[in-house]
Amino acid sequence: MKFASLLLVSLVVSAAPVQAKWYEASSDHFVIYADDQEKDVRIFAENLEKYHAAISLITERTAEAPSPSNRLTIFVVGSQREIRRLARSKNSALAGFYLPRAGASRAFVQDIRNRSNGYPDLSTVILLHEYAHHFLISSSRHALPRWMNEGAAEFLASTVFNRDGSIQIGRPASHRSGELAYAREVSVRELLDPELYDQRQSRGYDAFYGMSWALYHYLVFDKDRKGQLQKYAALVSKGSTSMAAAEEAFGNIDILQQEIEQYLKQRRLKTFILSPEAVSHNPIRLRELPEGEAEMMDVRIVSQRGVTREEAVELIGDARKIAAQFPEDPGVLAALAEAEFDAGHDDAAIAAADRALAIDPRHKNAYVQKGYALFRKAQEADDKDAAYARAMKAFTALNSIENDHPLPLIYYFRSFVERGIEPDETARHALERASELAPFDQGLAMMTALMFADEGEIALSRVLLEPVATNPHGGELADTARGFLSELANVEEGSSWRPSPIARAVIPPVAVEDSGQTP
Repeated sequence: MKFASLLLVSLVVSAAPVQAKWYEASSDHFVIYADDQEKDVRIFAENLEKYHAAISLITERTAEAPSPSNRLTIFVVGSQREIRRLARSKNSALAGFYLPRAGASRAFVQDIRNRSNGYPDLSTVILLHEYAHHFLISSSRHALPRWMNEGAAEFLASTVFNRDGSIQIGRPASHRSGELAYAREVSVRELLDPELYDQRQSRGYDAFYGMSWALYHYLVFDKDRKGQLQKYAALVSKGSTSMAAAEEAFGNIDILQQEIEQYLKQRRLKTFILSPEAVSHNPIRLRELPEGEAEMMDVRIVSQRGVTREEAVELIGDARKIAAQFPEDPGVLAALAEAEFDAGHDDAAIAAADRALAIDPRHKNAYVQKGYALFRKAQEADDKDAAYARAMKAFTALNSIENDHPLPLIYYFRSFVERGIEPDETARHALERASELAPFDQGLAMMTALMFADEGEIALSRVLLEPVATNPHGGELADTARGFLSELANVEEGSSWRPSPIARAVIPPVAVEDSGQTP
């Protein structure tokens, strides 16, 4: 993926000098970087942890606590213009985006302040929407129908953080009001029947998100339909089509349509109000970034967004200049290693990572960048066994520091695949564990699904592929997953299946981008 032009890299990196201090807010589920006031950064982090607790309470689900490096990292970039540059988008409605990746999930938002009434900025609403997806995927292996997936995310994202520490969740989705009023209508039947929706002659701006929220909200709060949403989801998880499950759980769909139309005319709707005690969380850890790390943040943001080789070459000069000013800062040196790796300078990346590790032997990103560079060098080595053994040392060291970091597990599996060797049982268990730790990474889910198919565990392979195949933002990866599912439909359980030799079929993790933008 590319920016609109290489000029955008320099525009982001050469932004105005820091006006406030850069802070890192660290909590159980999030890491936040913001060039803002200490008080506001802390409140933002506290609100996100409250939101996580609220989702768990409302959905009655729990997700495995992430290891430190598998938390969602959020960069606050300051303006919608910067968001569009980083997203490589000209869409004027884009206010934030999210990249789900094992050990490197990133979100980019515009602002962290709530409005005077407690309602978040649109950029934060998008973040809440995407984190709802992140949580729901992490807490269940079963794929939800698209309307339910988006309806739940809209329901949860319509949250208000009150001054007394309580929160309201499930409020009317006011950011969808214009869509419901003016966009092309989407019927309840179209929501419930994906094939019917796909047959629409026009696929432009419509009320899909708004109607998904309305149907979900109604089914949650209407006393006469209590339990129907859960029944519908259970039927789908057991293999029923969305429409068959809906007709069994909801009854007459035309009557449901009429009820939704009347529901949207109500002046007041129900909402959940959760007390501060109900959404309590562990303390937020806040630190001011040292001068070197603060200077390197613009480079780091662009690098962690992801760059092409050409863009990385443009960026490396800024990274080297800052590193020359702060040669004893391990955070700066690790960011330099990342920039060098992105630019294709493997030896320079390894050298920068080693300099960082000499100062701080527990710097995780330094191990990651060193491991990446060594793996790429190993691909061209004459003695591949020795080269991959050396490459794994960086990830083994990282694993000893953070046992549940998914990247050492993934790269241990890849150390077999990239040498053309059948992964042993330990390597296969490592990949399975990585997928459990990062179920939101759909490229990783694809890798794991193909591994299970090769082992003859066809049903489990299908379970992993279905969320990838139904992801509306999945692009080529979703198309590939649908193709695999079609082939697997004719494969008996216990029969080994692979689409091509495993060294080619098992693909590396791919970040599937979901911008969460207002359509």
